[in-house]
Amino acid sequence: MPNVQSVERALTILNKLSEYPEGIQITRLAEQVGLTKSTLHRLLATLSNLNYVAKDEETDKYRLGLQVLYLSRNLLNDSSIVSVARPYLRKLGQEVNETIHLCIEDNGEVLYIDKIESNQAVQMYSRIGSRAPVYCTGVGKVLLSDMNEERVNEILAHTEFIPKTPTTITSKEALLAEITQVNKQGYALDNAENEAVIRCIAAPIYNHTGHIVASFSISGPSNRVTEEAIQTNLIDKVKQYTKEISKNLGYQGTYK
Repeated sequence: MPNVQSVERALTILNKLSEYPEGIQITRLAEQVGLTKSTLHRLLATLSNLNYVAKDEETDKYRLGLQVLYLSRNLLNDSSIVSVARPYLRKLGQEVNETIHLCIEDNGEVLYIDKIESNQAVQMYSRIGSRAPVYCTGVGKVLLSDMNEERVNEILAHTEFIPKTPTTITSKEALLAEITQVNKQGYALDNAENEAVIRCIAAPIYNHTGHIVASFSISGPSNRVTEEAIQTNLIDKVKQYTKEISKNLGYQGTYK
């Protein structure tokens, strides 16, 4: 069944606006979504009337409106994964004083569903609801590690292996080899593969059926999240919290 054009256009606009939290002017937005200014203006007017879009009258920039937040008010708060994991991840964040992310897989990408900030002077720029590739993130590798071969191949067939940093994995073969290693050791690393100065260690969260339903990570500048810190402290930390969170989701199996 074909998409309804006006609905598809409206959702395309909202998706594009989500990439510009500070707003974007209509001329540039029209270029981004491939619509004429007149068509775009009509759609923005309707979205603005319904509070899905807001316009800054001083800068003439459009951004997402608060109605989008209202729609999602129960989506994350009522998630059993978020509600169960949050107190443990807060405790973990206090112990290591680095940024903690909680993520799931959605449409072949990593989706950030919770974040615990550190109180360090240098912090990570990331937002709940943002997305990242699976191939260059520790959380993505963990999530891939529990999928069957068909699902992994489906995701990787639509993955462009962009070399974001000098250490980014740039081939399916290399990624599959690393996923095998993740399965053996019970955690994954992002060795400055997504951002040049950020290193992460990620671990799984299992549900009562024994499947990985989420992944969490400790992330920070590579001069703080060092290879030594990972080996001497952080591996044990993530494995400890994998057990504690998974147990509260009903998992009774063994851990790596």
